[in-house]
Amino acid sequence: MSETTTPLSRRGFIAGSGSLLGAAALGVHASPARAAAPIASGAHVAALVIGTGYGGSVAALRLAQAGVDVHMIEMGLAWDTPGSDGKIFCNTREPDYRSYWLRTRTKAPLNYFLGFPIDRDIPRHTGILDAEEFGGITVYQGRGVGGGSLVNGGMAVTPKRENFGAVLPSVNPDEMYATYYPRANAGLGVGTVDPAWFDSTACYQYARVGRKHAQRSAFPFVFVPDVYDWDYMEQEAAGTVTKSALAGEILYGNNHGKKSLQKTYLARARATGRVSISPLHQVTSVRPASGGAYTVVIDQLDTTGAVTATKTVTADRVFFAAGSVGTSKLLVKLKATGALPGLNGEVGKGWGDNGNVMCGRANHLWDPTGALQSSIPCCGIDNWAAGGAFAEVAPLPTGIETFASFYLSITRNPNRARFSWNAATGKVDLNWQTAWKQPSIDMAKTIFDKINAKEGTIYRTDLFGVYKIWGDHLTYHPLGGAVLNKATDNYGRLSGYPGLYVIDGALIPGNTTVNPFVTITALAERNIERIIATDL
Repeated sequence: MSETTTPLSRRGFIAGSGSLLGAAALGVHASPARAAAPIASGAHVAALVIGTGYGGSVAALRLAQAGVDVHMIEMGLAWDTPGSDGKIFCNTREPDYRSYWLRTRTKAPLNYFLGFPIDRDIPRHTGILDAEEFGGITVYQGRGVGGGSLVNGGMAVTPKRENFGAVLPSVNPDEMYATYYPRANAGLGVGTVDPAWFDSTACYQYARVGRKHAQRSAFPFVFVPDVYDWDYMEQEAAGTVTKSALAGEILYGNNHGKKSLQKTYLARARATGRVSISPLHQVTSVRPASGGAYTVVIDQLDTTGAVTATKTVTADRVFFAAGSVGTSKLLVKLKATGALPGLNGEVGKGWGDNGNVMCGRANHLWDPTGALQSSIPCCGIDNWAAGGAFAEVAPLPTGIETFASFYLSITRNPNRARFSWNAATGKVDLNWQTAWKQPSIDMAKTIFDKINAKEGTIYRTDLFGVYKIWGDHLTYHPLGGAVLNKATDNYGRLSGYPGLYVIDGALIPGNTTVNPFVTITALAERNIERIIATDL
């Protein structure tokens, strides 16, 4: 069976593409493990892990393998129950109640097309994608068991060795590249597209156009590893399995081929029999208890976001793994409100957006990018050394020909923000400024100005607003806020509080030079190995 796609009318495309997040940063999969009974008030646990993303999943697995009982707290859903359509995750082109976290209207970064706004109203629900708004930036995060692995394109990139010193200056690169990066890549199930299949399949025509344009302007073009099941994708193209990446599934979930944490680290952790998970639970307080343990207060939520119960548990050790934003916000609150007043002054600092900026280019009619596009990115343009930018060649899985090339750039943006407690509102603020994206735009332009000049093409101006070229209002890759060897020691121990640890992207000061989740995973592997060896 040949690759086919169902054409859409222009009206249908404009309506449907309201779900597009455009840049290849999002995706999920099905068949997660089912959650056991939620944690009970009054429980005493050996290790409590706040969050089920990359760092938390590594910690849970390794602690369990070391004989420690672990309970994981997850704010989002378990994502183990199909909807009325028989699918766990909704389709990218038709966002429904499953799409966004407690919003009544979608908020797609690519939210215009041909001058028309394309966001749409949805029911309020604890959906999979959180578009969390701060003063100068929207931060996209995964909500559910599997955390960020639910909402990225799975690009599993190890930074170049020569760039690592700027990423984590206090960490020995020899041990990372010899031990922990290989361990992380193996645990995540990382693989690379078959170049021969890439060259022949219709679903990567858009990426081959990106390669041609990059090479014609003398930019290095590289294949990038991913955590998608490439054998499954080839079967999708052959028509022998249910389409997933080739059905455009990326933004609100991937029902089949994506190897999220539910299929890798979390599956292995659950198999130990020592790990349990409470979805729709949110930690609101952690404070010292007698005997060196910690009292943890947890709200249980329903699918409208309402609190249905408040529980108090005791944990011997607590691992903060709620993501860069979640961990940072919680620690800043706990310090400012007196629950953990001894946290040092570095808590909340060093936050960055991994230099994210998006853009599109309008290609000539003789350079079609294909109506059928795999939603899983597999390649990029590398101008990091010369211009400070790496650009993913990203999909626009609309189901129609757009004659457009789309990119998510990661840049060497030096700007860092700080989380702070706002006593008047009872919330945590972030002082990021949209103007701080200008270095990222300038670095991305070192690639795309040259390609446009060579190809005689122009930037698309209709994807992020009216006459707006750059998607400078967001990040998919939040990093920092509890920086390693500053807010913590060099292995994530929080200063002044034995038994409290940070083990997620909050440890990384703002930039990884590439997509960050392999580095988050590898750093967590490094840190938990030391913690188990010395603290337990």
